[in-house]
Amino acid sequence: MLQAVNLSKNFQKLQVFQNLSLDLQRGEVVALIGPSGSGKSTFLRCLNMMETPSSGQVLYQGASVIPSFRDRGDQIGIGTLRRNVGMVFQHFNLFPHMTVLQNVCEGPISVKRMPKAEAQALGMHFLGLVGLAEKHDSYPSKLSGGQKQRVAIARALAMQPGVLLLDEVTSALDPELVGEVLDVIRTLAREGITMAIVTHEMAFAADVSSRVLFLDKGRIAAEGSPDEIIFNPSDERLSNFVSRTRN
Repeated sequence: MLQAVNLSKNFQKLQVFQNLSLDLQRGEVVALIGPSGSGKSTFLRCLNMMETPSSGQVLYQGASVIPSFRDRGDQIGIGTLRRNVGMVFQHFNLFPHMTVLQNVCEGPISVKRMPKAEAQALGMHFLGLVGLAEKHDSYPSKLSGGQKQRVAIARALAMQPGVLLLDEVTSALDPELVGEVLDVIRTLAREGITMAIVTHEMAFAADVSSRVLFLDKGRIAAEGSPDEIIFNPSDERLSNFVSRTRN
């Protein structure tokens, strides 16, 4: 579904990561773990071309992505990529002047040119999926942090992406609100949604992912199943990291 081939990213003289590769298969859930500053979030943003890689290549369903909004020949542009690769951020970024349903429907109506009635029906479906159908007429200011994040997930799903990228979606939440968001993501995983997830929640990563990548100092230091990476780490650096984050 989505590939990164030898991606590197520099900010002037700062090298964030170097030669990272990922092959995300349909229905797979890959968790990206690692210490702060290891390049996880920047790598995820490069997969959606929200950050332009310094070198390397991103491919969606085998087609090369170019740093142009429009497609060019058999290469796809950023516009096509983002219609098919959704992203949910640490902060919710909801439109405060729109109701919950309007927030969810905005993408399908404005980007996909979907008829309003069809978009609203789709929006209500995904609000139901995240357990917030009854809040469709509410404004973001009336929601808790966990509810806002669930709306953000519904908004991304309403675009019906082939791949969903989630960047530390619980890090801005109070601890008592984390569980409700993680439950939604578990539901998506059971339904076969293809996802790449940056998280510090080790138990959650082990529960939902089919594969775990441990990033350290801008490189993939270890890769394997949750059992190999989280429960039985063979590398001392990985073992120390997992032990700290599981405590």
